[in-house]
Amino acid sequence: MFRVSELQRMQDLTGFQRDLLYVIAGLDEPHGLAVKAEMEEYYTSEIHHGRLYPNLDTLVDKGLVEKGKLDQRTNSYALTRRGQREIAARREWEHQYVTLDE
Repeated sequence: MFRVSELQRMQDLTGFQRDLLYVIAGLDEPHGLAVKAEMEEYYTSEIHHGRLYPNLDTLVDKGLVEKGKLDQRTNSYALTRRGQREIAARREWEHQYVTLDE
């Protein structure tokens, strides 16, 4: 069962930031351009660097995402354990209200 305190932290995020978390969770090797490409596919519009990277930095600052380096120019991103717990708590909360027949 989710803890309300975990859910409240997720509520502090924008929808865009939540979507970033889900994309990072779903990619094998998340790095800035791969995350950007996935987001552009979903949003069907260009995601500018000025929107993407400050939001990624916010997720890092909140302790949900860890930022590393793949090389001199490329940052990698990975969910922290807290980020994983936040997603799990959010999905459990959503499932209380939305169930889809498959």
